[in-house]
Order: sequence, then structure tokens, then C-alpha cells
Amino acid sequence: MAKAAEQAYYRFVVLFFNCMLTFGSYFCFDIPSVLQEQFQGNLTCSNETVSNSTGNGTGVCVEGLGMTPQEYNLLYAVYAWTNAVVVIMAGFLIDKLGNRFGVFLFSFLTVLGSAIFALGSHFKGTTYLLPLMLTGRLLFGSGNGSLTIVQNRITAFWFRGKELALAFGLTLAFSRLGSVLNFFLTQRFESQYGMQWTLWGGTFLCVLGFLSAVTVSVLDRVGMKQLGLDGVIQEESRKVRVQDVKSLSLRYWLLVLTIMFFYNGIFPFIADASKFIQDKYSGYSQKEAAYIAGAVYDSSLVLSAAVGILIDYVGLRGVFAGLCAVLTLPVFGLLAFTFVPPLVSTIWLGITYSFAAASMWPSIPLVVPQATLGTAMGLATSIQMIGIGISNLVVGQILGTKSSDVKIPLWRWQHMMIFMLANTISCIITSGILNIVDYRQGGTLNKTTKRSTAPSPAQTDREPLMNEEDNEEISNAPSINRT
Repeated sequence: MAKAAEQAYYRFVVLFFNCMLTFGSYFCFDIPSVLQEQFQGNLTCSNETVSNSTGNGTGVCVEGLGMTPQEYNLLYAVYAWTNAVVVIMAGFLIDKLGNRFGVFLFSFLTVLGSAIFALGSHFKGTTYLLPLMLTGRLLFGSGNGSLTIVQNRITAFWFRGKELALAFGLTLAFSRLGSVLNFFLTQRFESQYGMQWTLWGGTFLCVLGFLSAVTVSVLDRVGMKQLGLDGVIQEESRKVRVQDVKSLSLRYWLLVLTIMFFYNGIFPFIADASKFIQDKYSGYSQKEAAYIAGAVYDSSLVLSAAVGILIDYVGLRGVFAGLCAVLTLPVFGLLAFTFVPPLVSTIWLGITYSFAAASMWPSIPLVVPQATLGTAMGLATSIQMIGIGISNLVVGQILGTKSSDVKIPLWRWQHMMIFMLANTISCIITSGILNIVDYRQGGTLNKTTKRSTAPSPAQTDREPLMNEEDNEEISNAPSINRT
């Protein structure tokens, strides 16, 4: 009689709880973006002018935490920088100590961080506000970026050689569902119950993620024991060394730079998109602006699974990476210099983002050894987050550091979009060099395939997913996305 772990339903149950690991944390991540007016609103307003939900940039006083634009963008910068430091160690620890260690530790950090962040909102008008909220974002960032790494390792283990592309697409879709629901529900919830209860609601969703971590850890442990692989996995983990980083190729580093420059134009824009829409385009309420900004994630939610399967089927990952960057250029041009409805640009950006995520991140397992995949993913995430953190600080300086509720001049927003354009152009350059180097080294990233093949049983964790000298078809590589 077949064991439960060998049945298809078992791995899909694992997948469901694995997907739920980051649903709440992705919801929490962009709560400040939706409530940007409240974060930067006045500490007090007169009864005649007070508003906590429907300000549209027309001079209505919005009561909030009183943060400056620089302090607000620092919330995103500290998240990115914390990720940059922690994920390097996290990737190595996950490779060394296993998935179960990582899933418990990092899901707990997201709960702790979101709770301290919510607690900080109770200290508005005091010197404790910013330190508490930055500490919360620091802990939250320590957990969320690392949790994504262990989430992908679990998915790769249970679906390797099976429905791998579909599994990674669904994992991404669940994460993006959290982001989308944030943009649709958070502002409405805040208008009814206030900012403090809204932030605590985000913490509750992170608690659900921690409960999912407990469940997926138990399922993973029971399943590996039934398959007789628990001891084998632990033995392979002992072989991982810090020195393995030296084996990372030039293509890996070019791929990491390509990812960094592309995401430098995505996340800093989303962080300020709601206020940008209200400041530049007339007639948009805060709720409508949040919906339009969230269209980036809406597109990703709808397309992620299908795009992942498509790219795994046709290959050409390097070409798609460069093409996405080229097609992103007009988006920031439209936002900077035209008054084309912003929904056009955010949907367009969401489409290119979906294809970029499905082509860039799954390329990493093709050019690094499997045993160091966690370390390589952690290092890539670290460099990405360093870039995003610096970009958030630059954007904060561009938009100004004094006024918290006054409409930001259009020329400052144009300068911000030009900065986004510069990052996209840099992405085009690095992706072009990547494709040249890949072509000279066998064209691993751009090989096409008409069908996906399961990995060879003889393949070891010390080998890359695809041998560079092998002329056989590409094995089924995961469609991975980092936020």
C-alpha cells in the first residue's frame, strides 16, 4: 500500500500551508503604502477639517502619525537593508540546518516585527514612535525575506520533477493575493476602525502565517520520514560550506545585478504610488489611488502561474529578462511626462513585473549548485534589498524632508520617475551583458524546450540543476519571485 507522502494530495496539502506562510506578511508589507496619508498626516486637526480616509490632496487635513516623507520612506529602507544583511546568513543557515528550523524562526520574526510596528502607532506625538516602528520593520524584514527562501526550498523539494512550475506559480499567487487584498481592504478597514486596529489586524494575519509554519513543518517532517529521506537530507546539509560561494559564476552575479536594478524601479515606486497619483492626477480619492497602485499586484496575481508555466515551457529566460526591462521604460516615461490615466501605467508595470519575476529568479538554480541554492538565493536577495534600500532613501530625498501633508510639487515627482528610468536603463545594460556571457558559455539560460523533463535520479545536490556542457533539454526550473 502506497504511503500518504507518495500521493499527489499530500504534496498539495503541503503546498497550501506553504503558500499561507507569506500571505499575511505580504499583506502587512505594503500597509504603509495604502495609508501613506495617515502615516504622514498631521498629529491633530480641527473638528471642521479632520479626515482619516477620504483626503484627495485638496487641502483637507488628514489626522495621522506626523511622519515626514523622509521618515516614511525610511520604513521601507530599513526593511530592505535588514533583508540585505539577514538573508545572506539565513540562506546559509537554511542550507545547513534545514527547512524546519528556518520556517519556525522566520515566521516568528514576522509576527514579532509586525506586533512592535503596530505597538509603535500608540505612541504618536512622542519620541518613541519612530524608533518603535523602525524596530518593528527591522524584525519584520529579518523574517519575511528569509521566510520566502525557505518557502521556495520546501516547494522545490516536494514538487521537483512533478508540477514544479504550477507549484511555484501558486506560491507567488498566494503572496500576491495578500498584497492585492491589502490595497483593496486596508483603507476601508482603517476608515471604520482607525489605524491602530488596522496595524494589529496585519499582525493577526502574520499569526496565521506562523500557525501555517507549524503545520507545514509537521507535514514536511512526517512526509520525509515516510519517504526515508530525512537522514539523507541532513547528511547533505552537513556538506554545505561558506567557501561554496566561490563557485558562483559570472552569470550569477550579472543575473543578481539585473534583478537588483529592475526591482529598484518597482518597489520604491509602489511605496509612494498612492500619494503620487493623488498629487499629480485630479479627482482621485485615497481609496481610488490605492486601488490603482495595487493594479501592479493585481496583474501579477492573475498572470503569475500562467507566466511561470509559459517560461518554463519555452525557455529563453535571458531574452525575457532583457525584454521586460526594455518594455518597462515607457511606463516611467508616461508617469513622468504625460497625464495618461495612471491605471494604464500600473497595469503595464504589473505585466512586465510578472514576466521579469518568472524569468530572472528561476534562472538562478540553472547556474548554481543545488546544495548552495539557499545561500545563492539569500545573497541575491541581499543585494536586491541593498539596492531597494538605497533607492528608497534617494526617493525620500527627492520628494523632500519637511512637509508631511502638503501636496508635493510635480517637478519632484518627475525627478523620482527619472531616477526609476535610470535604474531600468541599468537593468537593460546588465541583462544585455548577461545574454552575451551566457551565449559564449553555452546558452544555458536561453535554451528552448518543448517539454519539461524530470531531473535524473543520479543527480546530486552538489551539481547545478543543469550541466553547462549537457546538450539535453532544460529540466523543469521553478518560477520564483522575491518581494
